Amino acid sequence: MTTNARAKRGLYPENPPTNEPCAKQSKNGRLVIPAIQSARTNMPLWKAVAFAGGLALGLYSDPLHAAPSSGGDTVQGLYDALLSTMQNGRALGQSGRFTQLEPVIRRSFDIAAMARLSVGPTWASLTEAQRQQLTESFGRYMSAIYADRFDSYAGQKLVVTGEQPAPSGVMVRSQITKANGEPVKVDYMMRLSGDNWLISDLYLDGAISEVATRRSEFAAILKTEGVDGLISALNRKADTLTVSSARSF
Repeated sequence: MTTNARAKRGLYPENPPTNEPCAKQSKNGRLVIPAIQSARTNMPLWKAVAFAGGLALGLYSDPLHAAPSSGGDTVQGLYDALLSTMQNGRALGQSGRFTQLEPVIRRSFDIAAMARLSVGPTWASLTEAQRQQLTESFGRYMSAIYADRFDSYAGQKLVVTGEQPAPSGVMVRSQITKANGEPVKVDYMMRLSGDNWLISDLYLDGAISEVATRRSEFAAILKTEGVDGLISALNRKADTLTVSSARSF
């Protein structure tokens, strides 16, 4: 992945456990998801990316995609698509950006694995139908988040800087430079799935895990509303973001 932007606010106001370093709180008390924050402000760009990045999002969807030969290729493709969408963000509008980015997000991220890890132990007790619904909702939510956060272009840069072997696959290093010139390091954990390298987690500044942050958010919803409540919350947030008006960073 290769070009720039950061994260804004988290989905749920619940506070994560105090020993959970992956989530932060904004002044208004809302949970900040480190992976996706505005690239224009000095707020954590997802702190910088969002999940993402937070991601290969193109202005068009080409039905023929060559399988990436490395994890870096996947991230670079995501960044290229993100930049293209940002550069045409105002013309596309929120729903147009979502339409362009959703297929890119789904082929760049291991949505099923990220949903399972974000739900945590509760996943084992879910029916197959619930797992499928949750995975679908999680994918829609992530796509809507990126369409909302990466909405316009003001000189941001997203660059893959290297990759190295990791116990569970490959770690791809990247840097996002915000519109104000602030650099943010975003690392992507890649897993080989068949012939494709997919993003299974991302880390802001090498420490803040997107999956761990989601798990902290989702735990409170699962406790009070169950899996159906979580599915509804993800779909509701995705719907809200999809119809919201475009904003510049």
